[in-house]
Amino acid sequence: MKKIIAAGALPLMALGLAGTAHASGFYLQEQSVRGNGRAFSGETADQGAASMWWNPAAIGGIRGCDGALGVSAILPRGNVNNLGTVIVRPGQAPAAVGGDAVSRNPITNGVLPSGGFACAITPRLSVGMNIGAPYAFETKYPTTSWARYTALQTKLRLYDLQPTIAFAVTPEISIGAGLNVHYAEATLSNALPQISPLLPGDGFQELKGNGWDVGYSVGAQYHKGPLQLGVGYKSAVKHTLTGTVTTSGLLGPLAAQNSTISTTANFSTPWQVNFGARYRVSPQVTLNAQAVRMGWSEFDAIRLGAPLNAAIPENYRDTWSFAGGVDYDISPKLTLRAGVQHDQTPTSNGNRDARVPDNNRWNFSGGASYNLSERFTIDAAATYIAIDDAVINRTTAAYAGTAAQTPILVNGSLTDAHAVVLSIGGRVHF
Repeated sequence: MKKIIAAGALPLMALGLAGTAHASGFYLQEQSVRGNGRAFSGETADQGAASMWWNPAAIGGIRGCDGALGVSAILPRGNVNNLGTVIVRPGQAPAAVGGDAVSRNPITNGVLPSGGFACAITPRLSVGMNIGAPYAFETKYPTTSWARYTALQTKLRLYDLQPTIAFAVTPEISIGAGLNVHYAEATLSNALPQISPLLPGDGFQELKGNGWDVGYSVGAQYHKGPLQLGVGYKSAVKHTLTGTVTTSGLLGPLAAQNSTISTTANFSTPWQVNFGARYRVSPQVTLNAQAVRMGWSEFDAIRLGAPLNAAIPENYRDTWSFAGGVDYDISPKLTLRAGVQHDQTPTSNGNRDARVPDNNRWNFSGGASYNLSERFTIDAAATYIAIDDAVINRTTAAYAGTAAQTPILVNGSLTDAHAVVLSIGGRVHF
């Protein structure tokens, strides 16, 4: 007997803005408080443990030991609106999907820690470890939402451990490499329509899974006088999550499909290439620039293993982000910084659903650092993110490929979306 699949309602990683909405898609940039203060406009070219995530060469040639630790509170807001979504049950005319017409703030608030530590082994050789959560989020819709057949809860936690080694080839040139060891855990749920509108309530479907996978990072930096240049590459990571799909609450002819199935889900997080530059135009002022190419086309589909053997297309597209910023040393103790970033969304009209209420955005950031001593520095930053309105119009189908196939013709929108990110942390050197 063919088991139930709600195509589009089970995109294992249809990862939306989630509780951490600083970058497009489901990538989180908040891996450095210092970087957040200048909209991540110079991280690939800057030095020290605070920049190790973007470029493993950042710790090449350091002296002694260097560490950074930070935490970011991410406060997103936005409305997901129904503009006329209909459901088409077998043999019946299209009907309104019903439910609450507006879901307010489905993207939950989040707290994201980050940190790294590195030490020089010799004057040229350094090793370090970075810990972060570059992909993580949670969205929640009530069971009464118009979007319930597409999404109820979508939760992802992906933790990254990056052991790193770097070498100063010359006083001006450093190279570095690292592994990216990922542990991912996910929970996704959605409602399922009954085969007849006369049957009470909805069914329910939930997928849970977890797994370990590995990628890599490489990078190089050049430092000469007032100029700093950097390039870093992070590989795509192919993830395999092992878990279960549980279906419950179905009545009538579909009741036999209530069950728990063990399965796997495969997807890839994107590769990225980071280009960065910093130039000290005066003893007090440093200008920063950064461009990032994200290989989101790696996230082309979610592939569910046996016994489901289904592929759910995602059709993400590669993107660019561009950022510029400035650091201004007010005094030997106090540095102020600011930056602006424009970030493209990997989603597109016709492929965007309520799990991924994403669109292009502008990030406006400001921050400061205060040297409490020669060894310890406090960092703080704040960012306002303005997100463009977007259409949500990805058609889904419950029970796809069976006689009970029930299309959901989605017609919705994302409006008034924005977020505030507040970060605080510290850096130590000894």
